[in-house]
Amino acid sequence: MAAHLSNGAVNGSSSNGGVSLQDLPKTNVFTSNLPPDPQYKTPSASHNAPREDLGPRMVKGALYTFVRPEETSDPELLGVSPAAMRDIGLRPSEEDTAEFKALIAGNKIYWDPSSEKGIYPWAQCYGGYQFGSWAGQLGDGRAISLFESINPATKTRYEIQLKGAGRTPYSRFADGKAVLRSSIREFIVSEALNALHIPTTRALSLTLAPKSRVRRERIEPGAIVARFAQSWLRIGTFDLLRARGDRKLIRQLAHYVAENVYQGWTSLPAVLAEPASSTSSSTINPTRDVPPERTEGKAPGEENRFTRLYREIVRRNAITVAWWQAYAFTNGVLNTDNTSLLGLSLDFGPFAFLDNFDPSYTPNHDDHALRYSYRNQPSIIWWNLVRLGESFGELIGAGANVDDETFIKEGVSKNFAPELVKRAETIIERVGEEYKAVFLAEYTRLMRKRFGLVSENSKDFDELFSEALDTMEALQLDFNHFFRRLSDIKVADLGTEEQRRSMAGKFFHKEGVTGLENNEKDARTRIAAWLERWRVRVVEDWGDDGDEKREVEMKKVNPKFIPRSWVLDELIQRVENGKERKVIGQVMEMALNPFNDEWETGDREQEERFCGDVPRQNRQMMCSCSS
Repeated sequence: MAAHLSNGAVNGSSSNGGVSLQDLPKTNVFTSNLPPDPQYKTPSASHNAPREDLGPRMVKGALYTFVRPEETSDPELLGVSPAAMRDIGLRPSEEDTAEFKALIAGNKIYWDPSSEKGIYPWAQCYGGYQFGSWAGQLGDGRAISLFESINPATKTRYEIQLKGAGRTPYSRFADGKAVLRSSIREFIVSEALNALHIPTTRALSLTLAPKSRVRRERIEPGAIVARFAQSWLRIGTFDLLRARGDRKLIRQLAHYVAENVYQGWTSLPAVLAEPASSTSSSTINPTRDVPPERTEGKAPGEENRFTRLYREIVRRNAITVAWWQAYAFTNGVLNTDNTSLLGLSLDFGPFAFLDNFDPSYTPNHDDHALRYSYRNQPSIIWWNLVRLGESFGELIGAGANVDDETFIKEGVSKNFAPELVKRAETIIERVGEEYKAVFLAEYTRLMRKRFGLVSENSKDFDELFSEALDTMEALQLDFNHFFRRLSDIKVADLGTEEQRRSMAGKFFHKEGVTGLENNEKDARTRIAAWLERWRVRVVEDWGDDGDEKREVEMKKVNPKFIPRSWVLDELIQRVENGKERKVIGQVMEMALNPFNDEWETGDREQEERFCGDVPRQNRQMMCSCSS
């Protein structure tokens, strides 16, 4: 049975609805419904073991291990996200309490050893394909979940987790620590992506561990990020179970995902009424409310409830990668253990937003084959989802026989195998078409908004979207600056060829036109031609006098600030070497409000510098996976 910790009081509530950490409702639905590490079946078994005994080893037949965080000496709270506090349901200023600071440093858990009551922390067990090769057991090697919180107002449940909290059975050869450098990056980008409305895991706080010296390429200071998500389950969770042939646990986990991660079996999409298409309403908004026991569709691709679950996971990820492409976010390490079952941006290592538009760019300096480049993200996510389809293959291939007792207990019979394989292959291939259609529909919708258009026009993709991207790539223009600067251009200022050629300079870098084969005359001519096509479409949608309203709408979707690599690099240097602290809050303020024209950071010059032209030597920076 799941523990539910709350005294039921709202004494900690403030006028805006936040509660104290003590009064925040807490559950452990994950550990109450899924099997634990057989070596430590209970919290007491783990708690009574020496902490050093909870290190790396193989764990089978389980989805997690009970394990407490290692204590942190003299922790320093460096930053908190106000938006995260609000979304979890905590009151403002709760971060000033001793209880909060102890919790997010790993120095407090909500479990009482004397009564053995409460919620004991855990680390998840999973595997994954890394750079296309099977890596075996991976798991939470330095992340430890404390509990699940429930926002009292929204009822949203989040799994609260500490990254950098110490060794677990899944640490392999690592130390269970996180360095300050990577922790700052994850703290900022998690909240920045959320503010851009990109599905993502979140970050609550950043804590320095001043006594922790972590060996990477050099000795670095340690840190802990308190982060949260509605689920930390990933494709790699199923990968490991499939690799081990654990049919029973695959089925149990699939039921858990449908019933506890999603909103139940009836929340999943029904079979499509027609072949998947990016312009089809049934593809974009499929019907739902299908009873769990019902099988839909025609042979050989009949869809049972596990197919509907698979399709929902696929659709969520298609939407997320469309947002990445529309805002030029590049994850850098899209292994299957970094691909969320909820379609969340997950586990931030060598990520980056593109500066100049270069589709072949990867921020990961170990990615020599460009597997995880910006251009390849949609196809790589599908590759990962095919691996998930393989894990689901037996369940989706069984069709209407999926609940047959003999099938559940004994598996696939020799006579049934050809039919099952044919059905699974048919379904995965068909879901691939749905993935492409959902991705294209969402990407087109987002780009239409970024370009300031309202109506749909079949010619826009080729004549406006693709040509703009080709122009950015050829002239080495900054991707996100292009859209923000486009937002405040007036139609009246594009009436003549001379005006359009003059306006083209708005998109150049400070040093002018870049690229070995480019010259200013040709660059202005090309941009001017595109601006004329854009002007015609804007007038169609907004009229000759709609600039003011259009600018407002465009600035709602085209950020002035994004946490670029060079900004994060400067932030790291100033915090780590300069011992600055205020700048963390200043950058977080900008990250949480990316569409503003200005912020209340107290440093207007810094705001404009962080939003301005990227210093030439800092464009397209790369970094390593070490963190």
